[in-house]
Amino acid sequence: MDIRPIKTESDYKAALEEVEHLFNAAPNSPEGDRLEVLTTLIEAYEEKHYSIPLPDPVEAILYYVSSRGLSRRDLEQFIGSRARVSEVLSRKRPLTIGMIRKLHSGLGIPAEVLIQPYSPEKSAA
Repeated sequence: MDIRPIKTESDYKAALEEVEHLFNAAPNSPEGDRLEVLTTLIEAYEEKHYSIPLPDPVEAILYYVSSRGLSRRDLEQFIGSRARVSEVLSRKRPLTIGMIRKLHSGLGIPAEVLIQPYSPEKSAA
């Protein structure tokens, strides 16, 4: 099978090319097994070298609302009153642990995204 760890950018590119050739391999075949191993190695390399930072918590909430066709009113069950939703989304009030739990369980927003520190409202000077 001759599969080695991906240590360099050229190893990474070669593995990507190999995956491209094996993309339609049947599961549980030698080619399918090779594809599975290579994708695992590629994912590990990408996580180490091309990690994507987590999104800002408020931006994540706005994205989830927009992508699911929800409104700010729909956030009230997770955050509180309409005024509280407005304060959180305008960064005047931070998310509480209770809000984070409700947003995570109700909307599926990853808790690790919501618990990050984020910039408060920038005051006009």
